[in-house]
Order: sequence, then C-alpha cells, then structure tokens
Amino acid sequence: MKLQQLRYIVEIQRQGLNVSEAAEVLYTSQPGISKQVKMLEDELGVLIFERAGKRFTGLTEPGRVVLEIAQRILREAENLKRASAEFSTGDAGRLVLAATHTQARYALPVVIRDFIARHPNVKLEMHQGSPTQIAEWVIAGEADIGIATEALDQYPQLITMPVRQWTHCVIAPVGHPLLKSDPLSLNELARWPLITYDTAFTGRSQINRAFQRVGVQPNITLTALDADVIKTYVSLGMGLGIISALAFDAERDLGLVALSAAHLFESSTTRLALRRGTYLRAYDHDFISLFAPHLSRRFIEMAMQGGGEEYQL
Repeated sequence: MKLQQLRYIVEIQRQGLNVSEAAEVLYTSQPGISKQVKMLEDELGVLIFERAGKRFTGLTEPGRVVLEIAQRILREAENLKRASAEFSTGDAGRLVLAATHTQARYALPVVIRDFIARHPNVKLEMHQGSPTQIAEWVIAGEADIGIATEALDQYPQLITMPVRQWTHCVIAPVGHPLLKSDPLSLNELARWPLITYDTAFTGRSQINRAFQRVGVQPNITLTALDADVIKTYVSLGMGLGIISALAFDAERDLGLVALSAAHLFESSTTRLALRRGTYLRAYDHDFISLFAPHLSRRFIEMAMQGGGEEYQL
C-alpha cells in the first residue's frame, strides 16, 4: 500500500469519479491511476469503486470506509510534513488564506500588515472567492484558513469559529430623497431600485428573510460580488445599495451617505474555518490571534480535537 494510491482514490472521489480529471490534477495518466487503484483493491481484497464497464459509478460500502481512512491517513501525513517543517525551518513557511472580497478588502489589511511584520520569513498568499469556494479550498488543503460570513458552518469537514458580528447599511447618493426617511423602513426601501450582494455572499440571506417576513418584494435590479462594485453603481445613480457597514468609510466614499440598517436586517457573523484534524503551526495560531484575539490557542486546540462548545460572541 502506498500513499500515492490513497491520493488517487481520494482525488477520484473529489472529481466526481472522473478518472481523467483526477489524473490531470495529479499530473499523471488515466491508465496509471486505474492500474494503481486495481492494485490497491487487490491488496485490500475489496472493491473500492462500483463500475459500469471501465467507468467508476460509485463507492462500494467497503469503499466508503476505505476512503474515510485514506483521507485521515493523508491528513496525518500532511501534518507530519507541517510539524517537521516547523521544527526544521523555524519561523519560516507558507500561509494560505482564503477570504471573500469584503473580508480581504476591509477586515484583513491591518491584520496582514502586522502578521508580515512579525513573520517576515512566512510567505503569505491570499485567495479570494465565494464562501463555497473558500470552504472547498480549506477542505482540500489548498488554503490553511478560510474567512467568510456565509456557508462555512455547513461543512462537517471544517471547524468554524465566530470572529465578529456585523450589520448592514443602506447607501445612497448625497441628496437622495430616501435620506429624509425617519425611521428607515423596508417598505420605503422597496420603492427604489436596489443594488446588493449576490445570493451567496455577505449576509444576503438576512436581506432576503427581512423582506419575506413583511411580505414585501424588493426591486433588486443589480447584484455584485463585492461592496466596491455596489458603491460604484450607486454613485452613478442606478439605485440604493445595501452593503456591510464594515465596507463604508465616509472619508473615502465621498458623494455617498450611509444609513444604519441594523434595525431592518439580522446581524451577520464572520467565521474562521480550519480543516478538521490539521496540525496548526505557531504562526497559524499567531495569525488567528491577530484576527480574532478572543479565540485562545487552548480554545482552538480543544475545538480541533472535537471538544468544547462553540465560542459565543
């Protein structure tokens, strides 16, 4: 039995049982993978994959058990590399973050600046994507830490911890009639074209639920993946914007005015995600302490081991 054989079956499953795509990801050939899978099945004495001709169509019952153990073995093999690298290279290495645009643009800059100042020998990489992409990157080991508001807590392969709560605001051009509304209401908002986040991003579910509760249909004419795009189109007079309050700065966003919408929409929770069973290096912990000081190393270690309750903000 070889680790590479375990990597093959795990990647085949990740690629929806498509051996050609698994081979491409692993920089090898389809016949080579098929041969190694057959050798592993012969050694174990069980079929891992169900077949229709030469195609894999599903996992057998023993195959599901084998796959789960293979994933655990590969995680531990990666942990060995991470731990040994930490001891052999000291404060040097690579940290990959995955975050939404809002987090990368507004929540992380000072944290990253301070982290790089403390750890000049750590190469830090930032991947931006949707909450679903972020979760998948962390699960696959392509990112060490994921940060987003939506979706992360829906994946059992991840340990998620709350970082902070935030609310929405409504932005409008200076002089817009809405600015005279006191108090701001959902019925008033529904009278105007609205520009807000795509359905998978940044508290959009709270916005949808709020309008549904009062039985009002909002006139959402444009959606975008980040607040900067939304603010651009609001500045052009194309509608009112609903964005994270974190993303508005009165000094920077000249020509726009923000009204608090905390009374209209539920607050949202930014979460930090780690892959279950992953060995955390000292500088991983240090980054987390800079971004979320309330998450102690002891609490994180207990969470990674499956103990303790979720931290309550």
